[in-house]
Amino acid sequence: MQIPVTTSGRTHPYHPNVRPRLSVPIILILAALHASAQEAAVLTNTGQPMRVGYGCTEDDLQWAGMSCNEGEPCPIYLELTAVVSNGRKILAAGNLHSTSATLSSLLLQSDDSGATWKEPVTRFRGSAVEQLQFYDPMHAWAAGETEYPLPRDPFILLTTDGGGLWQERTVGEEGNAGSVQRFWFDSAEHGELVIDAGKTSSGGRYLTYESETSGESWLLRGSDNRLPALRRAPVATEDPDWRIRTGKDGKAYQIEKRAGNAWEAVASFLIEVASCKGDTGPLPSQPVEPKP
Repeated sequence: MQIPVTTSGRTHPYHPNVRPRLSVPIILILAALHASAQEAAVLTNTGQPMRVGYGCTEDDLQWAGMSCNEGEPCPIYLELTAVVSNGRKILAAGNLHSTSATLSSLLLQSDDSGATWKEPVTRFRGSAVEQLQFYDPMHAWAAGETEYPLPRDPFILLTTDGGGLWQERTVGEEGNAGSVQRFWFDSAEHGELVIDAGKTSSGGRYLTYESETSGESWLLRGSDNRLPALRRAPVATEDPDWRIRTGKDGKAYQIEKRAGNAWEAVASFLIEVASCKGDTGPLPSQPVEPKP
């Protein structure tokens, strides 16, 4: 059964620094290095809002142009923009941001219907993951980009083994402007994707790409000044049985699943995840990114 994409607009600006692109061997090495770190970052759902870890390191604060101290701490917020599910597997995506800059992308994965959650991939500085799709229990994709001063370096995260290993693949030339507007896989191998390359893009603002390799590689198929429809995508691409909403007190995001005419809570995550007051070091649940 195909599970559709859920999307939401971004409201927080990106920081000018661009995360480095990693070659395939480095990605595989980092995936192995992250295995032990991610185990320590597993969040257990007790029915109360879970807190995604964030380390208030001096390096991150300086990179984001943030000046934080005891008198003027810097709050860090979670934004969730998409959720999809296939069987017992659930994916949620978004970003972490301050009041002035998006700090990193975030992908959350549960393999047990929301009882526990982990981050299966490294957080990318200055980026956000906004769109998700499950095709079957083994194949899933996430789409995002880096943005400042204009959106650029759109990418796809893909897994072909049910989320055991995720890989990042750039769509288009590295450094090119663009953000992923929509994508859809109608089989485990074939997918289409549209990038908004901006009003000044030569040849057309919207670029259409196609993959026959599960998202491993993408070929440019055309350009247009009007947003094109994906040829094989359904008219409605949002899953009507899942949603993300803000709790009544405004302090947490709730992931909910439709149960007949009602909605039942599956998991919730605190919106404010940290209050940085200088270099306090990483929180216990925060995966530490190894240096390449």
